[in-house]
Amino acid sequence: MAVIALSAVTIAQVSPARADNVDDLKKQANDSSDKVRLSAAINLTKTGDPRAILILAGLLGKDASDRVRGAAAAGLGTLVSDQTTKSYKNIAVGALKRAAESDESSQVRELAGDALKGIGEQAPKPGPGPGPSAGHGGGAIYVNIGPMSSRTGDSGADGKLKALMVKIATKTMGKAASNMATQWAGGGVPTQAMLDAKHTMGFYVDGTLNELKIKESGSSTTVSCKINMLLASFPDKSIFGLLNGGASVQASGSASDIALAREDCVSAVVEDLIAKKIIPTINSKASNP
Repeated sequence: MAVIALSAVTIAQVSPARADNVDDLKKQANDSSDKVRLSAAINLTKTGDPRAILILAGLLGKDASDRVRGAAAAGLGTLVSDQTTKSYKNIAVGALKRAAESDESSQVRELAGDALKGIGEQAPKPGPGPGPSAGHGGGAIYVNIGPMSSRTGDSGADGKLKALMVKIATKTMGKAASNMATQWAGGGVPTQAMLDAKHTMGFYVDGTLNELKIKESGSSTTVSCKINMLLASFPDKSIFGLLNGGASVQASGSASDIALAREDCVSAVVEDLIAKKIIPTINSKASNP
């Protein structure tokens, strides 16, 4: 196996749901509950379906919850790609620019601006103002690692790669951030009241393997992958960071070598994003709640 080439870029502020769930999620996006609409925004992003762009653009423009609008902005930044049709991209860009310029929440303005930058559009400078607090400063830090997602199109590989992402994220947190716990001392998952009682700040990390490509050239094969990871407060999962990373691995043409290269690629990106981006961001957030 040859050297792994890594590339990662923070675009700030969200891994996949089934595309045939879009109609159901559209209904949830109009629910009276902020939590239901937030879940819908996140899951719409996971579908990778271009129809979700229309729904997220609507949420970004009119939803009463800044958490939902922030998730919608992040989702648009994730969904829009080089393959997105011009009409859908124009809708997303228009919604993001309006939010970046005039949303009442500085957090949403920043997320929208970063999403624009991530899709190659010029973004207005985010307005001033503090983002939402993730908890109480001066205490311990708990990080909940999400289930991760993979949308390679290979159902057999997706399950293994999702499990690998969780494993590497948890392992890297333990190795590079001894001040952060990924398991709650009492077992299970803590509530906000439990975190407050222990003077602990809660964070949530999840990720999506968006792209996995295999390119053969003679006897050599290049495996490339792209992953995004979201960073949010916990347990409310109010998103404040989205990071994108990519890598490529050289392998021989054998099936076993290619399979190992896929795992190496995914592991390298997850480890890089956790160690170099997510952990420093959590530490910074914890120091300035």
